[in-house]
Amino acid sequence: MANTLQSKKRARQIERKTAVNKARRSRIRTFLRRVEEALAKGDATAASDALKNAQPELMRGVTKGIYHKNTASRKISRLASRVKAISKA
Repeated sequence: MANTLQSKKRARQIERKTAVNKARRSRIRTFLRRVEEALAKGDATAASDALKNAQPELMRGVTKGIYHKNTASRKISRLASRVKAISKA
């Protein structure tokens, strides 16, 4: 438990930042889920549109410190390859 004034203040700040980060992470996951759902349905155009919407959200997560750059790139790459595969079929 925080005892000093400074540690109490830091605890309050961490609480606020945690809530913001949680909301951002949830928003990104929603965008990724939309891509996954479109892929599961086999709808190539919806999957492509969802991926185009998800990419900037993921990269914004990188700039905000939610995800590592390589993690976001890996997720985008894997989703893009799946969208491409479903487009060809």
